[in-house]
Amino acid sequence: MNERTAVRVGVRELKNRLTTYLKLVKADRYVIVTKRGKPVAVLQSIGAGASRSLESRVAALVARGEVIAPEGRLAPPVSRVKIGGAPLSQTIVADRR
Repeated sequence: MNERTAVRVGVRELKNRLTTYLKLVKADRYVIVTKRGKPVAVLQSIGAGASRSLESRVAALVARGEVIAPEGRLAPPVSRVKIGGAPLSQTIVADRR
């Protein structure tokens, strides 16, 4: 899958430099339009659609109100802990008897 990079731009900046961003869209780049830092629209070429970048797909979901974008940094992934002994499910069943 060929993930293309997305460019984020505010509404005012897009309005002032629309031609520049349309050239990026024509060159198969995605332009994510934000209002006060939150994505509201995704500009893409007419032929694009099947191979959109993850960032542009998430921005589209946020723009439609289907998901809420995270604020700040995400928590680091948690590592698994291995514990010796019988499986927990067996221990629970034994305690219930």
